[in-house]
Amino acid sequence: MTERRVRPALSPMKHAWRKQTPPPAVPPAGSSGADGGPAVDGVPRDGASVVHAALYRDGRRVSTPDSLADTFRELREYPSGMAWIGLHRPSEDEIHSLATEFDLHPLAVEDALEAHQRPKLERYGETLFVVLRAARYLDAAEEVDFGELHVFVGRDFVITVRHGAAPDLSAVRRRMEETPELLALGPEAVLYAILDAVVDGYAPVVEGVQNDIDEIETEVFRGDPEVSRRIYELSREMVEFQRATRPLVGMLHNLMAGFAKYRTDEELQRYLRDVADHVTHTSERVDGFRQALADILTVNSTLVTQQQNAEMRALAEAGFEQNEEIKKISAWAAILFAPTLVGTIYGMNFEAMPELDWAFGYPFAILLMAVVCTSLYVIFKKRDWL
Repeated sequence: MTERRVRPALSPMKHAWRKQTPPPAVPPAGSSGADGGPAVDGVPRDGASVVHAALYRDGRRVSTPDSLADTFRELREYPSGMAWIGLHRPSEDEIHSLATEFDLHPLAVEDALEAHQRPKLERYGETLFVVLRAARYLDAAEEVDFGELHVFVGRDFVITVRHGAAPDLSAVRRRMEETPELLALGPEAVLYAILDAVVDGYAPVVEGVQNDIDEIETEVFRGDPEVSRRIYELSREMVEFQRATRPLVGMLHNLMAGFAKYRTDEELQRYLRDVADHVTHTSERVDGFRQALADILTVNSTLVTQQQNAEMRALAEAGFEQNEEIKKISAWAAILFAPTLVGTIYGMNFEAMPELDWAFGYPFAILLMAVVCTSLYVIFKKRDWL
């Protein structure tokens, strides 16, 4: 990308800077913020958008300007230096001042002012414009939070524009400053470090999502009624995660091709290939998560259907048993109604009833009751009502 100055070769401490223990996300009082300035979580306390600006020469910080104007002036005084400017949701005037100073392309400037851009890598002359989607896993809410980062990389400057809390660029800056051999490689090394930080930030997200999927599988077979909603919400997050990671594979391959074309340090190219491998692995894991969630949703639908069928079968069996009981009650009611009917007829005190003076009237009535009841019992018994 750059042939402006001869840079020292990278020392044999391969990846040593990545193994250091990362600093706390929120710096102590009085220390620098998430991109080196006085901030909380990378957002300046006074509401300004410039989180931090610094000038480097041969891998070491030589100045920390207080404003963009001072940064521009001091960079002109150090023609062999490199400016690293970090901004958080900058204003239109600030972006345009950067565009004027560093000759940024209007299309890239327009994208930097607007969030919700897809991950991409574009070259405008000697300037690279990179859009990245960072992610972090929120344990309390059990959800994935996405941030957006725009990076301008030129011959002697790196400008980062963040829209969101992630990623924590203060850790990147400190690690780079603790490894001057890597920082001395210039803006390409800073871009690599930012890419590496974004990609490394995906690992906790992958672990958190894997735990969520394991919990969801348990809830599915436990019959939790809220699990369908959780599957849907996590599936939507995986769609966003896939949109953040999948374009990075092609972007990094294009970037590696550009590094080879512009004769960037070979060791730095090896580091970039390592990042590309991590991105490929993460992208494959995300694809697997989406497929697993689709399978879990299918299994959950099947289990819900089976449960509904079992409930309907139980209701049908209960209804059948209820009908059988009603049949028995109706049969016995009919049997008991027959003698009541006969007794009621012969219990009427009319003088013109022929059986009143009959000697066998009472036995005849009893016999009639018995015959009717027995006949009804036999009929109901044959029809399985009793």
